[in-house]
Amino acid sequence: MRHADTTIDLPTPDKPRRFVFVLLDHFTMLCFACAIESLRLANRTAGTNLYTWKVIGEGGETITSSNGTAFALEDDLIELDRDDTVFICGGEHIQQATTKKILNWLRREARRGVTMAGLCTSAHTLAKAGLLDGKKATIHWENQDSFIEEFDEVELTKSVFVVDGNRITTAGGTASIDLMLKLIADHHGEELANVVADTLIYSSIRTDQDTQRLSIPTRIGVRHPKLSRVIQMMESNIEEPISPALLAKNVGMSTRQLERLFRRYLSRSPKRYYMELRLQKARNLLMQTDMTVINVALACGFASPSHFSKCYRSHYDTTPYRERGSHASRLSI
Repeated sequence: MRHADTTIDLPTPDKPRRFVFVLLDHFTMLCFACAIESLRLANRTAGTNLYTWKVIGEGGETITSSNGTAFALEDDLIELDRDDTVFICGGEHIQQATTKKILNWLRREARRGVTMAGLCTSAHTLAKAGLLDGKKATIHWENQDSFIEEFDEVELTKSVFVVDGNRITTAGGTASIDLMLKLIADHHGEELANVVADTLIYSSIRTDQDTQRLSIPTRIGVRHPKLSRVIQMMESNIEEPISPALLAKNVGMSTRQLERLFRRYLSRSPKRYYMELRLQKARNLLMQTDMTVINVALACGFASPSHFSKCYRSHYDTTPYRERGSHASRLSI
């Protein structure tokens, strides 16, 4: 059993690696805390400063996290050393938090060869700056639909984190720990990373091969292989929905059997479940992108805006236009 005072003898580096955390407005505290605490524990375990860090942001004064806590920044968007690693910390309302000043600063520092990382929703910020073009990346699953629509030059994955050259992205939440443990292991060995994980009481370390969302059987609370396959096909074909008859045929059952399966496990018809998936994606796009309502309708498999509006109102008790308007009002408060 390891104790809290466990240390590993490592040589003191000539120069500690420096991580520069850029906090965006409404950043997610969990992602930031998981990352910076992993570095702190690596230093404590090694008994020397393997890592240093600096917390900066636009304006250099204070920034507010998504839970309302205000943080004092150490500096404005300063010029960095080429060996620095930048971690952009995003969260809610990432489009509004991605300002022109942030984008210009990122492009300038990227031209100098600085490694850029985006935590949680910050893959949006890196992509908006053009820094993920031709790269693999990930982003929190709630933001995947809008990201795909806006940045088709980025190869988006569902991984917990992605390291593609000097571009790094995470899916949010505790994925910061997984990423930091990988970086610590790469820099100073797996033994140090494992002790840090133990100290964090983090027993299931994930790699870039792990996906961020629960499996379909876990998410829907049932374990029926054919039902899972049908739902997976639905989720992968939102823009051009597949008919219930073809879905049933693809898993080797009749349409009536498929109906009974959905009624038994999900208390709704396949058609209703499929419609709810499409409307959920539509709502994400309305909230997170500037796409026109017509384009949102087309992206979610609706042939006409009027049909889309009718279905949306029936499910959410408001129209797509009002939904977007009320969301914009909330952001301006």
